[in-house]
Amino acid sequence: MCLAIPGRLEQITNQLDETFRFGKVSFGGIMKEVNLSMVPEANVGDYVLVHVGVAIGTVDEEEAKKTFEYIRQLGELSELNETSAP
Repeated sequence: MCLAIPGRLEQITNQLDETFRFGKVSFGGIMKEVNLSMVPEANVGDYVLVHVGVAIGTVDEEEAKKTFEYIRQLGELSELNETSAP
């Protein structure tokens, strides 16, 4: 199943310009490197929706936590440990 998973942007790790950026995103303590090019408005501390290693949108903290809990209940979080982002 393909899902967009909410995570908290913890750090900008590489920035070529205002658009082309990468950052570390925490998914309940699991850190992944994520492409931030589609969310130039995202700042450290914001919650982003990530699909196949690319942040595709932002969400508020309450919505992110609610969605993350649903995904946890479905047992889909194990895939985060098995896959790696670009």
